[in-house]
Amino acid sequence: MAFLERYLPRARGLLRGPLAEMSVGLVGDRRMGELHEQFMGVAGPTDVLTFELDHDARGRVVAGEVVVCVPYARREARRRGVGVEKELLLYALHGMLHLCGFDDRTDRDFAIMHRREDEILKKLGVGAVFAREGGGVAAEGKGQKAKGKRKSGAGGRARVGGRGRG
Repeated sequence: MAFLERYLPRARGLLRGPLAEMSVGLVGDRRMGELHEQFMGVAGPTDVLTFELDHDARGRVVAGEVVVCVPYARREARRRGVGVEKELLLYALHGMLHLCGFDDRTDRDFAIMHRREDEILKKLGVGAVFAREGGGVAAEGKGQKAKGKRKSGAGGRARVGGRGRG
């Protein structure tokens, strides 16, 4: 999608870390549900899954894949009154932040990560998507949070990247 191709490289330029390669897969509910079950053991689709594919000598991610569920983004965008392109960008950025070392398992890390998403989106000229202007969480997504990482069959790791608390 042209919108993601336009903004994700610019977003990457605003982040530190050795991430050199990232692919984004756009899938439907059925495929996302299969991936969610296979790699996280959770039935049903989620908004975004992140896979660590390669690491440097220090264990930092240098390559990864972010899988985004388009119908999930459409539903959330409609519910929250946000453009679907912005919602998709938020999910892809969320995955990118995971690949760059951000985590959101604790309340503190959750707040830091989502604040950083909106800071980046503002710098890109897109505007805040996760939180409404003036503060506060715009919506609580249905995405489940992984307590740990599971190894995928391809040697990568999957992580659920939901925007809200599941």
